[in-house]
Amino acid sequence: MRRVVAKPVAAAIVVFARAITAVRAIWPNDGIPQGQCVYFANHSSHGDFILVWAVLPPSLRRKTRPVAGAEYWLKSSINRFIGCNVFDAVLIERDRDKRTRDPIEVMAEVVDSGASLILFPEGTRNQTDAPLLPFKSGLFHLASTRPDIQLVPVWINNLNRVMPKGEIVPIPFICTVTFGNAIRIDAGETKETFLDRARTALLDLSPKHLGGKE
Repeated sequence: MRRVVAKPVAAAIVVFARAITAVRAIWPNDGIPQGQCVYFANHSSHGDFILVWAVLPPSLRRKTRPVAGAEYWLKSSINRFIGCNVFDAVLIERDRDKRTRDPIEVMAEVVDSGASLILFPEGTRNQTDAPLLPFKSGLFHLASTRPDIQLVPVWINNLNRVMPKGEIVPIPFICTVTFGNAIRIDAGETKETFLDRARTALLDLSPKHLGGKE
């Protein structure tokens, strides 16, 4: 029954997200990334992965799973249904003491199953004036474990204004989701060098770096 209900709920969420944000995807010159990817994006709202998921073509959306915090998506039956059944999220326990498995191992298994991932390397929502928080090491370790996977930077613009912290009712704003060209980890690349390169690839997609173009 949950699976039967989940499909129309997913469709309704896509329609609602598009209606509230008038979101449009901006694809790189190379076109829509094909095949399996890890989309890594900036993070300022609980709705970030929904917007990335909503703008993906249906054929890619069906194979894409967001990586999200277990403590949020398991805190109520509604959250659990949306996180687990609608989005098929890969839920990661942030509290190390409560973990029963290594998060990198979990994500690698999902990649091995053929799914793409939506990942937020900042690790938590950015509520500061800085464009990005420092990246956590998860993206590096996942890329090191599965070096052939395409890593696609994605900049989400304006969603923090649609769903400001503490607000329940969305405020209509036009949003964009800008996809960059895929990168891969280089053989022997250090964690610091890789994360700096990945962070730069993501920052280069921000409106400030694009000269205000949305």
